[in-house]
Amino acid sequence: MSNALPLTARAFWGLIVRDSRVLAREAVPFALRTLMNPLLFVFVFTYVLPKVGGAGIGAGAPSGPGFATVLLPGLIAVSIFFQGIAAVALPLSTELGATREIEDRLMAPVAIWVVALEKVCFSAVQSIIAAIAVFPLVYWIPATPPVITFNWPLLVLVVILASLAAGSMGLVLGTIVQPRQIGLIFSIVVLPVTFLGCVYYPWAALTTVRWLQIGVLVNPLVYVSEGLRAALTPDVTHMSIPIVLGAITIVFVALTWLGIRTFTRRVIT
Repeated sequence: MSNALPLTARAFWGLIVRDSRVLAREAVPFALRTLMNPLLFVFVFTYVLPKVGGAGIGAGAPSGPGFATVLLPGLIAVSIFFQGIAAVALPLSTELGATREIEDRLMAPVAIWVVALEKVCFSAVQSIIAAIAVFPLVYWIPATPPVITFNWPLLVLVVILASLAAGSMGLVLGTIVQPRQIGLIFSIVVLPVTFLGCVYYPWAALTTVRWLQIGVLVNPLVYVSEGLRAALTPDVTHMSIPIVLGAITIVFVALTWLGIRTFTRRVIT
């Protein structure tokens, strides 16, 4: 038992190094995937629309610093979430397909669940990189910069938990969706989750649409957006911090458990 742990740790690190080399070879696609959508969103919503006087969205017509401040945590949340999902689901659906590239990874001297967990952890690293890369865009591009008050411990905790939760969701999608359907699933999932994930408005703003306010609570992105609001823009109304952290943790644990089960089933069959 004492010898098994160092061996597992070395094998796990070897998988991380292998994935890092693959990512380095795909640095340009990774950068485009990470930056393009946030760049377009922040440019249109916080620069173009305020400049032309058309930034009113919903009741209260937020614009200028108010809208930029509300939007900043949401866009970072989107970047974390979908970078993490894509980093696992897209390559995994291919590896489990006809090429069976996953068999190379399974030759590592570790349990199958360790291979699955490594994918979640490595995708979390990419999500954290995405959050760091996107922040300058959403801060400097708006016509009027957002008002930010950093709560560093909370920010670090939310980003790490959100990145792990996103990776676990990617693991589930990558193992239950056929390779030819993965693009369709993303098109079906991405838009509803984004627009109903409290990205462009705080959850409290949905009070006037009570049924929707309750319905969006099944969306994990809601808790990531609200957690980042608490960490970056505490003056904007946000959910209770314990509720946010508890919900993200539950999502991570539940989806990791499910993802490991579906991953194991796929590679064995």
